[in-house]
Amino acid sequence: MGKILGGYLFPHPPIIIHEIGQGEEIKATKTIEGVKYLAKDIKNKAPKTIVVITPHGPLFTDAISISIEKELKGDFLKFGNYELKFKVENNLELAYKIIRNALKENIMMAQVNEELAKDYNIELNLDHGTLVPLYFVDKEYKDFKLIHITYGLLSPRDLYRFGKCIKDAIGEVDDDVVIIASGDLSHKLSDEGPYTYSPYGKEYDNKIIEVLRSGDMEKIVNFDLGLAERARECGLRSMMIMAGTLDKANLKTEVLSYEGPFGVGYGTAKVDIIGYNDEDILDKIKAEEKRKITAIREKEDQFVRLARSSLEYYLKNERYMNMPENLGEELLNERKAVFVTLKKNGMLRGCIGSTEPREKNIATEIIKYAVYAGTRDPRFERVDLNELEELVYSVDVLSEPEPINNKNELDAERYGVIVTKGTRSGLLLPNIEGVDSVDEQVRIALGKAGIRDNESYSMERFEVIRHH
Repeated sequence: MGKILGGYLFPHPPIIIHEIGQGEEIKATKTIEGVKYLAKDIKNKAPKTIVVITPHGPLFTDAISISIEKELKGDFLKFGNYELKFKVENNLELAYKIIRNALKENIMMAQVNEELAKDYNIELNLDHGTLVPLYFVDKEYKDFKLIHITYGLLSPRDLYRFGKCIKDAIGEVDDDVVIIASGDLSHKLSDEGPYTYSPYGKEYDNKIIEVLRSGDMEKIVNFDLGLAERARECGLRSMMIMAGTLDKANLKTEVLSYEGPFGVGYGTAKVDIIGYNDEDILDKIKAEEKRKITAIREKEDQFVRLARSSLEYYLKNERYMNMPENLGEELLNERKAVFVTLKKNGMLRGCIGSTEPREKNIATEIIKYAVYAGTRDPRFERVDLNELEELVYSVDVLSEPEPINNKNELDAERYGVIVTKGTRSGLLLPNIEGVDSVDEQVRIALGKAGIRDNESYSMERFEVIRHH
């Protein structure tokens, strides 16, 4: 009967590898010392299998990926190194037991082999989120098989449940295992990073490090996904799955290092199991999710309550609701364009609206576009009845768009933007989580319109009153 020997938070910037950094890695000395310590700790535990959960393998919105090739290979060619190559045996027995357990729990699995990689045009080789940890582990310890998992954009609860599936599968094999949650922290610590600076970056990193020091894995699963999105992190969902593998375990945690060179936060931490208990964290996770939704519902104004009532009524009755009584004068007497946005588990679930009013009043606009957001957004499947209790709504009431001459007249927090080229147009609302610069805002709007950035196009800006 196998067991889990411990878990690790392992950052994965290729630049900390000397053959790639070529001296630049000295700027991340604390991180290098931390990952070397983790590698030695893995050597001392001598696991027969290492499970790596990465953000950078084949990523699906509705499924978790797991590699099922017999041999798992990878290299650093994308980072300019032609010599570092890795080949590790896959623990297929464990992989298939994980898949079986997940499917029993109605968690979708993408079983990545050569055929799937061709069908979906995805990378078969190991990603750098896996290779960087392997580079350091390989220098200390080589006698292990690998499980290669890429998290999906599932709910925190489902990621935790999947972690439990891994734990249960390990209990059915003979191999002892360690879990590596591969991930960097915020990518917005400074303008030197891949994204523009945001104060949310440091806030996110501080809170994550504090949670890791406390060893309270429930707080990882219930972490503020809005803050995580604004910080542009990549490791939180890896940690959520790792938390599930540590279900009912008494933990001793140690944060070994934290620093933010290159505008990106790197943290190293290890988690040791010192016993087990009977506490069901899933029940606490569900209770916290319900508490959050209840608190949001209690603060809804008439705009948001109308949007929610509209979609709920339509999905239950397959027709639009009648106009409710006792609505405010603004809703009934003013004509303005609106957008209705739906989120589920902190992630976008639907968003549709118009740049100009099309109905007789704001209330009718909201009733229509709430239904459209839940049933006609081409990016998503139609909202199911069983999702209604998990949805969070917001309603943006738009001012009339005004033409602008250049991006200097924009502000990503204050103004939304409309870009137009002939019959093609794209819109992005203001103050979107994770969009902190005008350049990024315009780039996304152009992408929506199918307009290349080197084409000529016109721009308009607008303000919104956001109800949430």
